[in-house]
Amino acid sequence: MELKVYNINGSETGRTITLDDSIFAIQPNDHAIYLDCKQYLADQRQGTHKSKERSEIAHSTRKLKRQKGTGGARSGDIKSPVFVGGGRIFGPKPRDYRFKLNVKVKRLARRSALSYKVADNAMTVVENFTFDAPKTKSMIAVLDKLNVNDKKSLFVIENQNNFVSLSARNLKNVKVVNACQLNTYDIVNASNIVISEGSISEIVRVLATK
Repeated sequence: MELKVYNINGSETGRTITLDDSIFAIQPNDHAIYLDCKQYLADQRQGTHKSKERSEIAHSTRKLKRQKGTGGARSGDIKSPVFVGGGRIFGPKPRDYRFKLNVKVKRLARRSALSYKVADNAMTVVENFTFDAPKTKSMIAVLDKLNVNDKKSLFVIENQNNFVSLSARNLKNVKVVNACQLNTYDIVNASNIVISEGSISEIVRVLATK
């Protein structure tokens, strides 16, 4: 499969790049995409949530009323979960939400997500570029020229470029990642992917079937 290569001014360069069909044109596996996105989101959770149980509440332990003869239900102290201000039954406790996912499943998920974007014409290949200084205006100009300023865009660059990353930092609908950091959630979450020409070989190296 071939895609046209554009420059950051939105003009065609007259060149095309051939994409590896084993990565950009496979039959997508939706379940692999689901699992990889689930793991990514689980890794973002701190898991520090905590509610107090009955034994942790700072209240009196005096029995509120006698056991029998009142015509009502039995009750213990004010820390009982049935009372306002009492402990919580089966409340959240600190935990680790991370879980293991095989590397081959992750690679399959990423290849599937990329194949979806190519099939939907939601991927643009541009020449390698950089900025002379970190300026948000520079990134906005690129978005306008590529006609993706109204879309949630993911820029995939070959190497870590602080000027490009910093220029996009204040734009809520733009994210910049290295080719080696590309993950399924970012691909699925973006409406359009802008990939630098030099990063494609790195993607192929990372996602090649092993």
